[in-house]
Amino acid sequence: MHPPLTLHRHPMCVEIIEEFQKCHLEHPIAKFFGECTELKIKLDRCFRQEKALKRKANFEQSKKMKERLQELRRETAENDS
Repeated sequence: MHPPLTLHRHPMCVEIIEEFQKCHLEHPIAKFFGECTELKIKLDRCFRQEKALKRKANFEQSKKMKERLQELRRETAENDS
């Protein structure tokens, strides 16, 4: 199973998504017997890479936010003293 194949949500995988959708259109019955499996594997790999990049970016952003929050807590603690 894969996420919805919307092109704007998966900019890294646009070419593979288009190929996969084309394969499904050209082979409406053969797709059930593995005709498009190779493209599906490529698509899954691309989604994993894309997710790993997003996860890394989110982690970096959360680290920055955590540092800012700790800094604000220190400032408020110093002002209260």
